[in-house]
Amino acid sequence: MRKTLVKLTIVLLILVQGEHAMQKKLLALEGKWIFQVDSLNKGLSEQWYSTTYDRSKWIEIEVPGYWDRYHGMATYDGVGWYARTAEVKDIIQPLSIFFGGVDDDADVWVNGMKVGTHNGYSEPFSMPIDQAVKVGKNEIVVRVNDRSGPGGIYKPVTIVPTSELGQLLRTRYAEMEAKKSAEWVKDAIIYEVYLRSFSKEGTLKALESRIPELKKLGANVIWLMPIHPVGKIHRKGLLGSPYSVQDYYAVNPEFGTLEDFKSLIHTLHHHGLKIIIDLVANHTAWDNPMLKEHPEWYTHDASGKIIPPNPDWTDVADLNYDSQELRKYMITMMKYWVRDIEIDGYRCDVAELVPTDFWETAIEELETIKPVLMLSEGTLPEHHVKAFDLTYSWNMYDVLEKVIRDSTPATIFHDLLITESYQFPRGSLRMRFNTNHDKNAWDGPAVEKFTPQGAKATAVLMFTYPGVPLIYNGEEVGNNKKLGLFEKTDIDWSKNADFRMLYEKLSLLRKQHLALVNGSYSAVQNSDSKQVLSFIRIKGEDSVLVVLNFGPTDIKVNMVLSSNSNNMWKDFFTNKIYESTSRRCDIALPSLGFVVLNPSPKDR
Repeated sequence: MRKTLVKLTIVLLILVQGEHAMQKKLLALEGKWIFQVDSLNKGLSEQWYSTTYDRSKWIEIEVPGYWDRYHGMATYDGVGWYARTAEVKDIIQPLSIFFGGVDDDADVWVNGMKVGTHNGYSEPFSMPIDQAVKVGKNEIVVRVNDRSGPGGIYKPVTIVPTSELGQLLRTRYAEMEAKKSAEWVKDAIIYEVYLRSFSKEGTLKALESRIPELKKLGANVIWLMPIHPVGKIHRKGLLGSPYSVQDYYAVNPEFGTLEDFKSLIHTLHHHGLKIIIDLVANHTAWDNPMLKEHPEWYTHDASGKIIPPNPDWTDVADLNYDSQELRKYMITMMKYWVRDIEIDGYRCDVAELVPTDFWETAIEELETIKPVLMLSEGTLPEHHVKAFDLTYSWNMYDVLEKVIRDSTPATIFHDLLITESYQFPRGSLRMRFNTNHDKNAWDGPAVEKFTPQGAKATAVLMFTYPGVPLIYNGEEVGNNKKLGLFEKTDIDWSKNADFRMLYEKLSLLRKQHLALVNGSYSAVQNSDSKQVLSFIRIKGEDSVLVVLNFGPTDIKVNMVLSSNSNNMWKDFFTNKIYESTSRRCDIALPSLGFVVLNPSPKDR
């Protein structure tokens, strides 16, 4: 017994010493920073990052935290600059600066030298600082570009040995298994429908008439944006946001009737397709009857006034999930649409703003009825444990433009999967997309953001990268219009047959190759990894080799294949044969060109 206690004491001492050693290696940058708004976006041209720039008039603030707490910035969207000094006592090994989360994008300088750029909300990221950092005082400057909602450096910042980054990135959820999803969920190709734009009529009946067309496209799960009546009080735009729900139990008469919706569901199921609908559980319209009948279900400010979720969302009132009665109401409503109307699941709007334990209880009750698909518009690893099948892969969308503009190497896509493995439960499914209704409405259509050929290349990536792909209505015709959420903008369905053909072939590719659904992913070495992304997906005897040139120039790239790779490969799109010799294969690609290779039948 005494020996056991001694051994236990030694183990505890080792663990404590290891934790202390780790803490000594870290340089936490929480606390006092200085800050300056850049509403005119002139900081770059005036070199606010320079070591000689005068920041004496910047205000003192605390990091981490959102800037909506600062005076006069409750509704500010745009650019803000942060700065502070950090004393590094020694540089024995390579160092990186680690950010737990920035809302939304960040450029970082150390001692006037730019060390990196990050695009994307919520995801942790790091940048090597070896070329810029020095022993002694170092000047850290961060430019944050917020696109909507509260902005800022809202999670801790740390300087850390690069070799220790994995420990900072790793969450307790990475040691867990993700919720088991139905096979049809894993196989999903999701098609998002915005009814106002999908047809000239903008109705459920018009959508129903085109279900065979969507099935031919390859979609097997239809996601309808909110189908409920839209609030009129504080309405935005002529038609109002579909995310301002007036009645959770009704169908918007703009789209048709409940019977029309039931008919649509019957037709979808007849053709072997599933349907999920948008669930806006975080807030309601101001004229939702719940507000008068149960004001205690809403969030109130110090004066007792019901408030929106944030100052910019003026057309909706925030729900308060401290209320157990509200939770019961919402779960009863969710069960109604699944049990009585026979939908197959939900896409949950701003799911991170609703407590995870509510989602866990709701999903448990829904699955007593039947297996459902639950998609979280969020990136919380904890959502995958019991609640959701899918979360949004904002991290992937947010680097696409940077890679295409040649400011970020294509290897970032390999790094994203490594980071996800540190963050998410094993087996987590992420929804991959090159646009959606938010990004189309505010950033612009994919063909404008990435160029038409870039829209095709990014679509190929979404269908071959690990995860579940999304098609937003109109992408199959290369739609070049912003589909505003508060108005009606029609899609021109008569153009760009080449886009439709691409999506049909991508859907076929995914259905023919299980390697793309749940196969392993391995980076494949090539001669220009900054410009060219190459990877292989393998499931048993099935393998798919993907090569994409994200660079601005044509290129002939040399691939380095594994020793057991086939000697002959056939491109899925052109049927061209590529031969590898001594594990090497040359592939010529135009700018934003791609090949998707399968082992050639000649070599099997």
